[in-house]
Amino acid sequence: MTEMTESPRAMLQAVLREIVPDASLEGLGGSTDLRETFELDSLDFVELVERLGKRAGFRIEDDDADQLRTIDSATAFLARGSAAASR
Repeated sequence: MTEMTESPRAMLQAVLREIVPDASLEGLGGSTDLRETFELDSLDFVELVERLGKRAGFRIEDDDADQLRTIDSATAFLARGSAAASR
């Protein structure tokens, strides 16, 4: 059982900074495309997905990775996944 201790947005911010040290979500709208905004290539995005899964405490399947493309969709996905993992 996993309990999320940080908000999905804070989690996303922290993991993004591990990959792009100067990344900041501050001032960005929810529909901001993470790959475009932070110039994440395919390998960077795979790393983002893997690190988010570890930090959130649940596995993110390859088929679900597209749900992490924007800030809003990523935070919603992380919230749902963490809630399901804590059951």
